[in-house]
Parts: sequence; structure tokens; C-alpha cells
Amino acid sequence: MSKQMTAAETVKTDIPARMDRLPWSRWHWLVIIALGITWILDGLEVTIVGSIASVLKEPQTLHLTDVQVTGAGTTYLIGAVIGALFFGRLTDKWGRKKLFMLTLALYLIATIATAFSFNIYWFIACRFITGAGIGGEYSAINSAVDELIPARARGWTDIMINSTWWVGTAVGAALTGVLLSPAIFPINLGWRLAFGLGAILGLAILLVRRFVPESPRWLMMHGRFDEADQVVKGIEEKIMKEDKLDKLPDPEGTLEIRPQGTVTFTQIARTMFRDYPKRSLLGFSLMVGQAFLYNAITFSYGLIFTTFMKVSPNVVAFYLIPFALGNILGPLTIGRLFDTIGRRKMISFTYICSGVLFAVTGWLFALGILNAITLTICWCIVFFFASSGASSAYLTVSEVFPLETRAMAIAFFYAIGTAIGGALTPIFFGYLIQTGNPYMVFYGYILGAVLMVGAGIVAIFFGIDAEGKSLEKIARPLSASKQENTAASETAL
Repeated sequence: MSKQMTAAETVKTDIPARMDRLPWSRWHWLVIIALGITWILDGLEVTIVGSIASVLKEPQTLHLTDVQVTGAGTTYLIGAVIGALFFGRLTDKWGRKKLFMLTLALYLIATIATAFSFNIYWFIACRFITGAGIGGEYSAINSAVDELIPARARGWTDIMINSTWWVGTAVGAALTGVLLSPAIFPINLGWRLAFGLGAILGLAILLVRRFVPESPRWLMMHGRFDEADQVVKGIEEKIMKEDKLDKLPDPEGTLEIRPQGTVTFTQIARTMFRDYPKRSLLGFSLMVGQAFLYNAITFSYGLIFTTFMKVSPNVVAFYLIPFALGNILGPLTIGRLFDTIGRRKMISFTYICSGVLFAVTGWLFALGILNAITLTICWCIVFFFASSGASSAYLTVSEVFPLETRAMAIAFFYAIGTAIGGALTPIFFGYLIQTGNPYMVFYGYILGAVLMVGAGIVAIFFGIDAEGKSLEKIARPLSASKQENTAASETAL
């Protein structure tokens, strides 16, 4: 469809089918690399703060308390919540590309400013703004990835991209392990350089993102069919040239819609809570469970090792490297099962399994049986499963709601999950660790285990079998014709 249409006209288009039938190509890898960097940056940020926690308590640096250090993590997460909601709305209104460029630029500026922190107030303010940029990234990136990747590969692609959070963690751990060594850098310089190097990585990716196009699905829903057609044609030509193809498979099926542009907050609320209440409960449960579990560990692991394991602050980061590798290995080995065995079975399995293992690990920790090495091994096993589960939470909330509400739905569930399950978790565990009693920390771990197991049970009953299906079949667009929406409503949850 190459004609520019008005919002009042009904249009039959094959743009979604053309995107889903594309063979995998180097162009798809460009999308993964350019957009997947978000999670690497987030993992890098969280790891740096976790690694430098003990250093920031020194008189030569910012001289923070345990609660102030973990409180900075909470501030970062609060910024992410607000950023997700604010930029999520703009992502649906202005487009995916504008926002994933804008939010990354905001992250870069705030990260550089963090490196020049001179007191707790400046540090916390910069953490808030950095979090806002990352929160906005989640909405823009998940929307774009799902709308650009073929349906048959969407599951493992999303899970793999989200798991790259741990690539950032591994890089951050290795980076801070060197930069925090007093034999190499002064104690008040190394932690600042860590933030600066993170900004350099972000700047390089900002340049790469220029080559990622706007989502043709978003253009289509805003009546910009001519632009959407040109984007798809450009992608098709690149893939045919790269793979030396004379012809691409014929697209299967069309979609009849009446573009309505940006939807109102009332329409968004009605869609999530009236039309898809069970899907909303599913998204809420998955996001809260994984947010609590991950923030319980990532923002406080440095304090756990230095307080209970008596590990020197300048080597704490090296214990995180194998832990990060365990998180990456999970999606690498079982990620494709979400597209073969299916979403519902794999999500419930990974959530329940990781929750049970986390409770067992917490009990062994409370009993004093574990040392720094064995605790790291236990966490590697727990998060081998938890990593795929957590990634599938973002996959779920990004594919089970209509296109017009996709970015805002991602933002909402990320925000509510982070606010309830994550934002207060760092400071909560800061207080538990400050007691010096491992049983108090264990009680916090039990709460995380319960949330994970509970989310897994919700997935058993309300999970969506979305594997291999186009986004428009999983949740028909609000602008689809009445006949198509009626058919879709028969299977909607």
C-alpha cells in the first residue's frame, strides 16, 4: 500500500505480513545490536553502582552510608519508573525512532554528569535522570524490536536482547574490578572513570541507531502508509541483495484497519483493564516478581560480600563476572524453547524453578553454610533460569496488547513492576544488611521467592500461547475493522 491515507478511510494492508515473512538477515542483526544495547547500558549502570558501593562510603570519595548507597539505587529506579511512563506515552505519539534516539541521548548526558558528582545530592540527581533515560528506552526499544522482528523469531530474539543486561553486568564488573584497584587509580578517580567509559559505549551506539528505520507498523497505524511502504521496500531490497535472492516469499494475509493515530489514556486504560484484564494481571505479576528478585541482588551484592563474606571491596566485582555469565548462559541455551515448547510452559517453569532455588539459597546463606565462592555458584544456578524468565516478562507485556497501546503498556507494566517490586528493594535490603543479621536478609529473599513462584502460577492459568503468531493475531489493533476485532475477541483474555 503506497498511498497516504486519511484517518477516516478503511485500508487493507499487508505490511505486517510482509515484515513477518522476511528471512533472517544481517539487517535483523543490525536491529538487535543497535537497539539491544539498552540492556547492556542498564546492566552496566546497575553493576557500577553495586560495585562502587563500598568505595563511595570512603571519606576520600562521597562518604555515603549503606542506606545512602542503596538509596541511590532506589532513586535510579524511581527515575526509570517516571521516565518509562513519560517517554512511553511519547513513543506511541511521536514514534519509536525519535524516542530511542532521545532517551539514549538523555542517558549519555546524565551518565557523564554522574562522573563529576561532588556530593550525595548531585549523585542522586544524576542517578534519577539516568534512570529516566533508561526507563524511556524500555518502551521505545521493546516496541521497535517486536515490530521489526519476524513472528517466528520474536520470542528468542526478545529474550536474548533482554538478557544482554548481563553482558553489561560482566563488562561493568571487569571494568570496575580494574578501575577500583588502588594500585592502578586513586580511590576518588577510578569510580568516576567507570561512568565515563559507559557514556563512551552509549555514544557509539547512538551513531549506529541512525541506520534503524521507524517501525512500519507504527507508521501504518498513524495513516502514513506511503512511508511505511517505503520502509518495508527498503528492508526487502537490502535483504534480497544481502542473501542474493530473486524473490521473497509471498506475504500471507492482509489487515483491514482505519488508522486513528495516537489513542487517549481512556482508550489505553479500557484496553488493558476491561478488554484484557487477565493479560494485565499476568503482566503485573511477571514484572513485579522479576523486578524484586533482580534488584534484591544487583543493588546490594557488593554489601553482601563485604559485610557477610568479608571480601575486600576492590575485588567484589570479580565475583559478579561468573554470576553474569550464568545469566547470559540461560537464554543462550533455553531461549529458543519459548518459541518451540511455548510461552506459557516456559514462563511458568522458569519463574517457579528460580523462585524455589532462590529460597533454598537464602536458607543456606542464613545458616552460614555458604562462602563467597559457593554463594556465587548458587546464584549462578538460580539466575540461569531467572534470566530467561525475567526477559520473558518484557516479551509478554510487549506482545499481548494492541499496537496502538504497545509502548504505553510496556511503560505501565515496567513502571508498576519496578515501583512495587523494585524501587524500594535496594533501600529495603540496605536496612536488612545494615542489621548484620543474615536471617534478616533471608526473610527478604523469601519474599522474592514467593513473588517469583506466584508469578509462575499466574502464568500457568493466564499465559498466552503467542509463539509463532503475528502481533496482530495475538492482539488485534484497536483500529482493525469490526469483523476482525470481533473474531479476535473470541480468544482474548
